[in-house]
Amino acid sequence: MATMRVGLGYDIHPLGKGRKLILGGIDIPHTQGLVGHSDADALVHAVCDAMLGAMSEGDLGRHYPSSDPNFKNISSLVLLEEVSGLLKKKGFRLVSLDSVIIAQAPRLGPYLAAMGARMAEVLKVDRAMVNVKVKSGEHLDAVGREEAIAAQAICLIESA
Repeated sequence: MATMRVGLGYDIHPLGKGRKLILGGIDIPHTQGLVGHSDADALVHAVCDAMLGAMSEGDLGRHYPSSDPNFKNISSLVLLEEVSGLLKKKGFRLVSLDSVIIAQAPRLGPYLAAMGARMAEVLKVDRAMVNVKVKSGEHLDAVGREEAIAAQAICLIESA
């Protein structure tokens, strides 16, 4: 009988000038980008944390610490590919992934399908298994003031 597990992920990064805005592996035109040690893709980071949590493997910082210069400016899609490899190595497969980006600006609706497709490609799963949606910050807190972008993800995995 297959063992099923659920994982939850969350990430938030501040917005800053002089950085690209990358979410779900997609470069989004905007006046600011997310600031972080890697490319700061909050969506992919939340997805990685959800998958690591489902495997009882801690979080992204445990596997890829920001103190390690090897991960400076690394594409978060590389991290996602490695986490996906660990999932397979541990004898699991992804069943479903749902995620939400919380952002006041820019408007992300036109990019959601591309984000889902890009992550599904890296994860080597059917596109229908990856959902990405967006909510506004409703002008509340750092997200609502356009100082940050946050993301949440939940995944279901099962033993292969």
